[in-house]
Amino acid sequence: MNFQQLRIIRETVRQNFNLTEASAALYTSQSGVSKHIKDLEDELGVQLFIRKGKRLLGLTEPGQALLGIVERMLVDADNIKRLADDFNRVDEGTLTIATTHTQARYVLPPIVNQFKKEFPKVHLILQQASPVEITEMLLQGEADIGIATESLTTEDNLASVPFYNWQHSIITPQNHPLASKQNISIADLAEYPLITYHGGFTGRSKIDKAFEDAGMDVDIVMSALDADVIKTYVELNMGVGIVNNVAYDVERDYRLKQIPTDIFGLNTTWIAVRKGHLLRGYGYEFISLCSPDADIKALKRVAYPED
Repeated sequence: MNFQQLRIIRETVRQNFNLTEASAALYTSQSGVSKHIKDLEDELGVQLFIRKGKRLLGLTEPGQALLGIVERMLVDADNIKRLADDFNRVDEGTLTIATTHTQARYVLPPIVNQFKKEFPKVHLILQQASPVEITEMLLQGEADIGIATESLTTEDNLASVPFYNWQHSIITPQNHPLASKQNISIADLAEYPLITYHGGFTGRSKIDKAFEDAGMDVDIVMSALDADVIKTYVELNMGVGIVNNVAYDVERDYRLKQIPTDIFGLNTTWIAVRKGHLLRGYGYEFISLCSPDADIKALKRVAYPED
C-alpha cells in the first residue's frame, strides 16, 4: 500500500468513477490508475469498486468504509508537510482563499494589502466561487480558508468565526422616484422591477423571505452573481438594485444613489477552515487581520484539536 494508491482511490471518487478524468487530474495514465486500484484490492483481499465490465459504477461497502480512512490519511500527510514548513519556512508558502466576488472586490483588498506587507514571501491565491463551491473547496482540501455569507456554518466539518455584519442597500439611478423618498417600505419596492443576487448568494434568501412574509409578489427581472453586474443594469434603468451595502463605491458609483435599509435584516459573513486541516501560522494571521476580535486560540482548538 502506498500514498499514490490512496490518492487514486480518492480522486476516482471525486471524478465520479471516471478513470479518464481521474488519471488526468493525477497526471498519470489510465492504465496506471487501473493497475494501482487492482493492486490495492489484491493486497487488501476485498473489492473496493462496483464494476460493470471495465466501468466503475460506485464503491462497495468495504470501499465506502475505506474512503473515510483514505481521506484522513491524506489530510494528515499534507498536515505533516505543513508542520515541517511551519518550522523550516515560517514566512514562506502558499495560502489559498476561496471567497465570493463581493468579498474579493470590496472587502478584502486592504486586508490582502496589509497581509502582503507582513508576509511578502507568501503566495496568495484568491479563488472566486459560490458559497456552495467554497464549502466544497474547503472540504476537498482545495482551499485553506473560505469566506462567505451562506453555507459555511451549516457544515459540521468546518470551523468558523464571524468576519463582519452587514445589511442590504437599495440602489437606484440618481433621478429615480425612490432616490428622494424617505423610509422606503417593502411595499414601495414591490412597485418596481428588481435586480439582485442569484439564489444562494449574498443574503438572497432573506430578500425572498421578506417579500414572502409581507405577502407581496415581487418582480425580480434579473439575478446576478455579483454586485458590479447588478449596478450596471440599474444604471441602465432596468430595475431597482438590492446589494450588499459594502458594494457601493462613492467615487465609482456616482451615477447611482445608495439608500440604506433594514427591511431585509442583518447578515453575517463568516470565515471558515476545515476541521483536521493544519493551517499554517500565516493563515491564522490572515484571519486575525480579517477579524481582529476573533478568538484564534479557540478556532485552532476546534479546527485541529491536539488530542
